[in-house]
Amino acid sequence: MAWSNHSSITEFVLTGLSDDPLIQALLFTLFLGIYILTMTGNLMMLLVIGADSHLHTPMYYFLSNLSFVDLCFSTVTVPKLLKDLLSVKKSISIEGCLAQVFFVFFSSGTEACLLSVMAYDRYAAICHPLLYGQVMRNELCVRLVLVSWGVASLNATIIVLLAVNLDFCEAQTIHHYTCELPALFPLSCSDISITVDVLLCSSLLHGLGTFIPIFFSYARIVSAILSISSTTGRSKAFSTCSSHLAAVTLFFGSGFLCYLMPPSGSSLDLLLSLQYSAVTPMLNPLIYSLKNKEVKAAVKRTLRKYLL
Repeated sequence: MAWSNHSSITEFVLTGLSDDPLIQALLFTLFLGIYILTMTGNLMMLLVIGADSHLHTPMYYFLSNLSFVDLCFSTVTVPKLLKDLLSVKKSISIEGCLAQVFFVFFSSGTEACLLSVMAYDRYAAICHPLLYGQVMRNELCVRLVLVSWGVASLNATIIVLLAVNLDFCEAQTIHHYTCELPALFPLSCSDISITVDVLLCSSLLHGLGTFIPIFFSYARIVSAILSISSTTGRSKAFSTCSSHLAAVTLFFGSGFLCYLMPPSGSSLDLLLSLQYSAVTPMLNPLIYSLKNKEVKAAVKRTLRKYLL
């Protein structure tokens, strides 16, 4: 590894979110609460979907995978952020930095693929309801999930191999709260043009490659909903995909801005990254549990089952 050739660079120092002890204490309380809600909400979704036979359908199979990815995504960054908020020196080893880069891309890439797959599932359910059982077979659902994990893993591996080949001289302060690849570029004393180009192409291909199917799926869904004559029917059809649409808006909105805008080290970069990696995984289970009658009914049945 290129990094191992620089014995003087064994770790990076993170600037974090603030140097003020009072603000750090408030931020620690805030993000501890966010992390607890994230863990509780996503574990609840996994438990309810696994325990309730009414939710053993393709839509909730994909949702259970999304909840597991959100658990991983939040765990990659938030515990380290909490530790640094209580530490004087906010450092991360080279190996830890590589691991964060890999798992951030792996988790976010898998989530993007799963959201795209879920859009296709909603398209099949609304536009071809009579053929839904034939289209969304169990074998197809498993393959779609495996492809989602596989594509994200391949993309993350390529990104990390590029990061390994970067040379770092003396500068070791990362102006961020976590070790993201764009934040490492200003520290490199080697030519980063190829790495930047590959990262941009990867983000565009992976982002647009998952967003375009979502766009066309919802174009067909909206067309099908508008063709329904009754207001009740239109409302019911729209309610089946409103939760997914909200999750897509949160994830892709902050994700595109986070990775396609040039890093400036400003507060906006930090806020977008926090929403992307900490807030969105917390909100996803809330969106699906509060806006979905089937999930709310399943939660009540599961609580009744285990508590009574």
